[in-house]
Amino acid sequence: MTSKESLDLARWAVDQARKQGAGEVAANVSSDRSVEVEVRAGKVEKLQESAQNSLSIAIYLNQRYSSNSTSDLRRERLAAFISEAVAMTRYLAPDPFRILPDPKFYAGQEKRELNLVDPGYDKLDTSERVRRAKAIEAAALAQSNKIISVTAGFADGISRNIKVHSNGFEGEVNGTTFSISAEATVNDDKGGRPEDYAYAYKRHLKELPDVAVVGKEAAERAVKKIGQRKIDSGRYDLLVENRCASQLFSALVSALSARALQQKTSFLDGMLGKTIAWEKLTVTEDPFIPAGAGSRVFDGEGIAARKRSVIENGVLKTYYIDNYYGRKLGMEPTTSRPSNVIFSLGDKDLAAMIKGLPKAILISNFIGGNSNATTGDFSFGIMGSYVENGAIKQPVNEMNVSGNFKELWKQLAALGNDPYPYGTTRIPTLHFRDIQFSGL
Repeated sequence: MTSKESLDLARWAVDQARKQGAGEVAANVSSDRSVEVEVRAGKVEKLQESAQNSLSIAIYLNQRYSSNSTSDLRRERLAAFISEAVAMTRYLAPDPFRILPDPKFYAGQEKRELNLVDPGYDKLDTSERVRRAKAIEAAALAQSNKIISVTAGFADGISRNIKVHSNGFEGEVNGTTFSISAEATVNDDKGGRPEDYAYAYKRHLKELPDVAVVGKEAAERAVKKIGQRKIDSGRYDLLVENRCASQLFSALVSALSARALQQKTSFLDGMLGKTIAWEKLTVTEDPFIPAGAGSRVFDGEGIAARKRSVIENGVLKTYYIDNYYGRKLGMEPTTSRPSNVIFSLGDKDLAAMIKGLPKAILISNFIGGNSNATTGDFSFGIMGSYVENGAIKQPVNEMNVSGNFKELWKQLAALGNDPYPYGTTRIPTLHFRDIQFSGL
């Protein structure tokens, strides 16, 4: 289905729903294709391709709302589908806050090319995907005779999404994605089977690192876990490696959502304009980074994207306010979810940060745990390394880190100069002081 055909179909669906009595309508027509390859022991274990066209339609009728989707895009079938969706909506309970965004929030959309599509996507064939996956595995296996197995992967996708709202919004988003990965398992002399992974993701194939880099990293990380054990409970400085630090930030994002604020399940309720973190921490949301993982000119509700400060010198500057919960709160929408999140940086890489620490724990993986969205209390299982006198002494596992997010971000003491390059959150290594760990 071409872009024009998708737009025509979305407009037609909106018109059909209006003719059936819907007050307002939002239609999305999506087209997605993805390919995934996994290799293990030199053989292809998984080769999967999927493609789907779908239509979703949101009906707003006399303060009633429903969301409906189908992958059958034949218009004779869609006409009945839409008619039934409108009829069903009439029986739902009314909700006066279910209204499309005010068109004023669609205005001011940036007219810029974000470079989200690799023009050479169609030239990539299956043999090349398999070759890359096998090369990743080979690079990992070459690192050590301790390696038991490696699972290597290559995946890619292309998508188009067209949105049409009955109150004037129309927009199109196209994108490609490419990722490579490796997971290595090694033999521990004490009978353990430590494992670790490496991963890379980009919008353009040529921007991925060499496949050997990912395979080597996964193997080296797994080998470094040999001999891991618990250490004594106590308070240590905490280093969180950039690739897993986003787990800590995601708890802040959840607490910044309008839904959490409205339902009184946010530990950041009432904190707008107040200090919530270390005074040198600044976090910016930038939706306009060329080829960025989260780049966009409008969000999922059609609201025009804006660059904004989330945290500025430790002070909370914005919440993530969607249209529905914003109406419940009496607040104007900002955006429903983050785009590209950019952390301020320090002047040291991970190695240099380690050298300056007398006693610390470096977290390389979070494994399970829980957090309380209302109070901010958290406890996570961790794996990583024990640091003493500026050097890594041994790998650690089966330990917990605990505390409260309202205090944790104020205990931030330094930021690395190494923002994680894969994903929507460009976060560096983080150094926190005096954090509680539970072990022996």
